[in-house]
Amino acid sequence: MSRLSLRLRLLLAGAAAILVSLAVAALALSELFAAHVERRAVAELSVQLDQLLAGIERSPDGALGVAAAPADPRFARPLGGLYWQIEAEGAVLRSRSLWDYTLTLPADALADGTAHAHHLAGAGGEPLLVYERSVRLPARLGGGGARAAVAMAAGDLAQAKRAFMADLAPYMALLAAVLIAAGWVQVGVGLSPLAAVEARVAAVRSGARRRLGADFPRELKPLAGEVDALLAEREAELVRARARAGDLAHGLKTPLQALMGEAGRLRTARQPAAARAIEEITSAMHRHVDRELSRARVATRAASARADAAEAMARILRVIRRSGRGAELAWQTDLPPGLIAAIDSDDLTEALGALTENAARHARSTVRLAARRQGGQVLVVVADDGPGIAPERIEALMQRGARADESGAGSGLGLAIAREITEAAGGTLTLSEAAPGLRAEIALPAAPI
Repeated sequence: MSRLSLRLRLLLAGAAAILVSLAVAALALSELFAAHVERRAVAELSVQLDQLLAGIERSPDGALGVAAAPADPRFARPLGGLYWQIEAEGAVLRSRSLWDYTLTLPADALADGTAHAHHLAGAGGEPLLVYERSVRLPARLGGGGARAAVAMAAGDLAQAKRAFMADLAPYMALLAAVLIAAGWVQVGVGLSPLAAVEARVAAVRSGARRRLGADFPRELKPLAGEVDALLAEREAELVRARARAGDLAHGLKTPLQALMGEAGRLRTARQPAAARAIEEITSAMHRHVDRELSRARVATRAASARADAAEAMARILRVIRRSGRGAELAWQTDLPPGLIAAIDSDDLTEALGALTENAARHARSTVRLAARRQGGQVLVVVADDGPGIAPERIEALMQRGARADESGAGSGLGLAIAREITEAAGGTLTLSEAAPGLRAEIALPAAPI
């Protein structure tokens, strides 16, 4: 049950409650109907009993008899379903419908004029509803007491109850369908704020919103408030983490640069072995520091990060064109504005800067820069017309410290850092032959509009 959706659980619980309630209501209605029918039957029997008592007379020979029996023909038909019986002066008078059967009335003492209703067994065990009354005979009939009873087959009452239930069932089924449909609408309306919460959480995750907001029903406001407080704490932690990452970069890179300077002095002092050892250790430490700082920096970027690819590349070109090598190259650009990627602007600049520096280092005369949107991604291409690289070496070139030209300058960290930044933002970095040269393509998720 716990795996079912909240909507389905509410619908099932509501439907079950409706069905149980309607079943109980149907049973209660059937009992009320049966009681009503029995009251009407008793009222009818009371009328018949009055007629029976009014028809008691004495025959010329002095015997009591019924001169005018109730007119219903069922009294005259054996086992016809209506019966009467009178006990007086030690004799029993009964209707033809009883044939030779005598009603066994309860041995209860009734005051004069008092009437009782009983459920008794008749001939052959037939259930009967019996209405009896004790009366004092008038003086013209000789006085004395008499006990008169009128009965009817209770099966007719049961049949009426069953017919009522049969008529009621379709309406109950229709009512159940209407109530379940109303419950479905009610659940949909009641849970609609949860859909709004889901949409806003998705918007926060995509960067379209920074907070859920407070315009929710009263029951959801505490949840939205807690989520917003959690988001605020998370942003504060990210700011602190970025600050610590910057402090770590400043605190470690400066001593490493000092060690590299010491290695240079040792090499000048004609101690190349010691200088080489320090340089190797320092380079290894430098790679680890750069790797971890890159990871920490990218991991602390907010989900709402956005960067314009054209603006990032423009900043890079303003710097690289002032360098000696950058000033010698022809730069071909196709960078339309408005291509917004879901990545921090500084991270995009660093990743594209690493690719651009690599292209400038190996290009013969021209570097091509282009960007476009494709589906839900922003694609940025950096290509040079240099010597290129063999396809089997492309994957190895993406590793930290790997270099296409081992004799040239560079630490071999640029491509690896660019790849880590790109992948941390949910994108990919692809290297391929450009015929001539090398083509690097970054594919990043497009920021929501």
